[in-house]
Amino acid sequence: MAAEPEDHTLRLLRRMDAKLDLLADHTREIKTRVGLLEQSYASLSNRIDLIETRLERIERRFDLVDAE
Repeated sequence: MAAEPEDHTLRLLRRMDAKLDLLADHTREIKTRVGLLEQSYASLSNRIDLIETRLERIERRFDLVDAE
C-alpha cells in the first residue's frame, strides 16, 4: 500500500518535469526568434536612415526644400 502513493507522486513529478523541459525548449526557440527579429529590425532601421539621408541630399540638390 505504501508504494502506490509514492509511484503516483513519482509519475506526476516525471510528467511535470517533461512539461518543464518542453517549456524550456519553447522559451529557447522564442528567444532565438526574437533575437533574429531584433537584428532584422536594426538592419532595416539603418537602411531607412541611409535612404532618408540620401533623399535629403537629392531634395537639396534639386532645390526642393528651403535652404537652411
